[in-house]
Parts: sequence; C-alpha cells; structure tokens
Amino acid sequence: MTQASASPANVPQLDYLTSCALPTPWAQFTLHAFVEHATGKEHLAMVLGDVSNGEPVLARVHSECLTGDVLFSQRCDCGAQLEGALKKIAAEGRGVLLYLRQEGRGIGLVNKMRAYRLQEAGADTVEANLQLGFHADARNYELVQPMLRQFGISELKLMTNNPRKIDALTRLGFNVSERVPLLVNRNSFNNNYLNTKEAKLGHMMRPAETVAEDGEL
Repeated sequence: MTQASASPANVPQLDYLTSCALPTPWAQFTLHAFVEHATGKEHLAMVLGDVSNGEPVLARVHSECLTGDVLFSQRCDCGAQLEGALKKIAAEGRGVLLYLRQEGRGIGLVNKMRAYRLQEAGADTVEANLQLGFHADARNYELVQPMLRQFGISELKLMTNNPRKIDALTRLGFNVSERVPLLVNRNSFNNNYLNTKEAKLGHMMRPAETVAEDGEL
C-alpha cells in the first residue's frame, strides 16, 4: 500500500504506516494505521472485504471514546455504537470503520472528565464543553478524506445518527448514498445526554417510524 494521497491545504496531512490482521469476535479485519502530521496522532482503519470495487461501502466514522469503548461507561452510547458497527460490517462481509483519535468530541480525555464533573453539577454535555472554553463539537472530519481515498472508496452507506457527519463527508467529495441508524444502549445514565445531542446538536435519535408518526418527515 502507498502513502495516503496528497490532500488540499485545508485537509490534514496523513501518512499511511502499516497494516496487520485483526481477528475480532465477529470477523477478521485488516487493521491499518495512519499518522497525522500536525499532531502526531495515530488514526486507524478496520477494513473487511473488497472495498475498492466501486460499490457503496458500509462505513462508520467513529471518534475515540476511551471511557465508552474500553471502560464500558454507560454515560454515552459510544461503545455500543462501535460494537454495533463492527457487527453490521461483519454481517455484510464488507466495510470499513475509521477510528479517529478525537476523544471527547475533540477536547481530550482529561477535559472530557472535567466536562463530566460539570454535568454532575447540572450542566448538559454541550454546556459543559462551552463552560470549559471549547466548541460544543471540536472534531475534524477532514481526516476522513485521505483515509478513505487510500482504499479507493468514494460512496458510503454511513452508519451514523449525526447529520453534521454526513454533511462533512459530502463536502469532502464522498457520496453518502444511505444513512444507517445506530440507535443503541439508551439507559438511565445517558438518557439526558442523548436527548441533548438530539436537541442541541441535531442528532437523529429516534427510529424513522417514530418521527413519521409525529409528522416530521
């Protein structure tokens, strides 16, 4: 595999590093590593099957969540989304999951913990980020462009509840032919968090049939 293709000035520069087999409970993926020039952060791609044949690729763009992905936190839906996406790719036999090192919607692990403390005092997830002096969502989806181009992917069936993610990938030149919802793990600890993402960040957090019943489609 070659180095990730050159990107426009406004798109982060990434280098492709290496790959290896990654057996999981659902399928054996190929794990690919990239490094970001500006930050030195290492980003990952998990690929299954032939994704470069021109057909739409089932895909997930997943931002790192150490507390949810690794420590099983119930304060968010991140870990369940990660597992759910990998299961869907395995069932399809073909797809890609991009794992971006953008903890806490881009503010980092320690600051995410500080935001949690503010939430425990009554702030919601958006208010907590703003009180710490950050944007409500500081993630940079432009990282996706050189990663997907590396694998010859141009059309996606994107697993997401976030319309901003769809808009970002569309602006980067990718065709999102289908949105695949990932509505998982709503519980008493994250219910307010998920409601805030819907109300303040525009996430689509209800099944399509529920929205249709409300006359909003």
